Amino acid sequence: MEVNEILGHVDHTLLRAYATWEEIEALCEEAVTLHTASVCIPPCYIRRVRQKFDEELKICTVIGFPLGYSVTEAKVAETRQAIEDGADEIDMVVNISDVKNGDFDKVTQEIISVKRECLNHVLKVIIETCYLTEKEKIAMCRAVTDAGAEYIKTSTGFGTEGAKLSDIALFKEHIGAAVKIKAAGGIRTKEEMEAFLEAGCDRIGTSAAAGLLK
Repeated sequence: MEVNEILGHVDHTLLRAYATWEEIEALCEEAVTLHTASVCIPPCYIRRVRQKFDEELKICTVIGFPLGYSVTEAKVAETRQAIEDGADEIDMVVNISDVKNGDFDKVTQEIISVKRECLNHVLKVIIETCYLTEKEKIAMCRAVTDAGAEYIKTSTGFGTEGAKLSDIALFKEHIGAAVKIKAAGGIRTKEEMEAFLEAGCDRIGTSAAAGLLK
């Protein structure tokens, strides 16, 4: 797989709590040069990035990140503000406590509420696979499908483990036909990115995109 093809599937990511404007600006400049699918940045930088880069790149941001246990109303408000500030895509973390409690209907309704606020913008749902059993992962495939989100996403990158190819295979078996897959967490080399794309992912969340050209 050619490097440029891989880069077209990458959400070029910087979500460290201490990320500076200079680092975010450099990330965005790299994304424009590399033609990545988007940049994935903290919500506090959306407006500034949109003002500087206008329509040169797609902006992805995170909601309920990274722990997922903020209430639905807070996630909806975060989403509304992110869209107003100029975000194109939303990556939300589900309430993992609700998942562990088996309250999948509540999780589905929360995704529906956030998706409604997204309007016509892309919603990716982070289920944080490292904390879930296979049964819970399957239930989340159904929840994401039923809620009408565009993507199911493996991980925040802040959990105990990142993306696994076995989870991609499980997702493919249980998600609806309209749902795409994003893998994130620990994916750094060209070989790893290629493996996840060939396994069925449409997006890769990584901070290592620029390294592919070295």
